[in-house]
Amino acid sequence: MSKSALRKKYKALRNQLTDQQLDDFSIAIANQLLKLPVWQARYYHLFLTIAEQKEVDTEFILNILSGKDKDIILSKSNFDDYSLTHFLLTDNTAIKKNAYNIPEPIDGIEVPSNKIDVVFVPLLAYNTKGNRIGYGKGFYDRFLADCKPDVIKIGLSFFPPEETDFTVSENDISLDFCVTPERVFEF
Repeated sequence: MSKSALRKKYKALRNQLTDQQLDDFSIAIANQLLKLPVWQARYYHLFLTIAEQKEVDTEFILNILSGKDKDIILSKSNFDDYSLTHFLLTDNTAIKKNAYNIPEPIDGIEVPSNKIDVVFVPLLAYNTKGNRIGYGKGFYDRFLADCKPDVIKIGLSFFPPEETDFTVSENDISLDFCVTPERVFEF
C-alpha cells in the first residue's frame, strides 16, 4: 500500500474515534509509556496535540514529565523550509495555534536538537519494522537527523502496526518504540 493510501486510511480510522475513545486511549498510551526504560534522561521533546486531526492527547504525557521534573521541549514549525525550532517549556511559555492548528510556543529559550534525549514522535501509521508515516512534509525526519545518534524515538499511535511494507526513503528515520493503548512495540 502506498504512503498516501495509508495516510488516508489512518486519518479515516482516527475520524471514527469518539471523544471518549480519544481520551481513554490517550490515557492508556501515557500509562504504557511508564513501562519504558527512558525515564533517566533529562530533555524530552513532546509534540502538542492537533485536536482537529484527532491525534493522541499528549497532555497526559506532559503531566507525567512535569511530575518527574523533566525538561520539556516543544517545537515551532517553519513551513518555508519544513524545519522545527525547539524551545524549553517554562511557566512563561505562551502557546498559540499556527495556521495549521498546531499548538506551538511563540518564543522562549531555544534548545538545540543535539541536547534532546527522548523524542515523542507523532505519526499516522507505522509498520512492524519501526518505519513511520507522518503527514508528509518531513519535519520530524529532518529534526531527528539533527539529534544525537542515541536519541530515543517513541511513536504514539492508537492502532497496531501495519503488517504490509511501504516504501521507505533514505531520509526516513525509524522509531525505537511505538506505544499503543494495548502495548509497547520495540524495534
